[in-house]
Amino acid sequence: MKSHKDLTVYKTSIDLVIDVYQSSGSFPDVEKFGLTSQIRRAAVSIPSNISEGAARNSKKDFIRFLYIALGSLAEMETQLEIAQRLEFIKRNTELEEKKIYIRRMILKLIKSLKD
Repeated sequence: MKSHKDLTVYKTSIDLVIDVYQSSGSFPDVEKFGLTSQIRRAAVSIPSNISEGAARNSKKDFIRFLYIALGSLAEMETQLEIAQRLEFIKRNTELEEKKIYIRRMILKLIKSLKD
């Protein structure tokens, strides 16, 4: 790996951030500093932790940051579910599939780093 930018999981997680920003743009104005901000920060945290972990000098650190990225993904999923239940957004199959794909890729990357 030359850079974190070479990782498909990084590229896909950046795409997810864009999707989340576009989806959350229709949230009510009163949520600007609430759910909108939270969901966007959680989404941004995913590729941020992948890149920070990749920049570390050890596999152990990289793995730790990948687990943090998984936590941010779970946080974002929870916030999306809340937004759906509040009827701020509709269920988005493409977004759902992207989240599953990213989770699988992070877990496979962790496994490959542990081997």
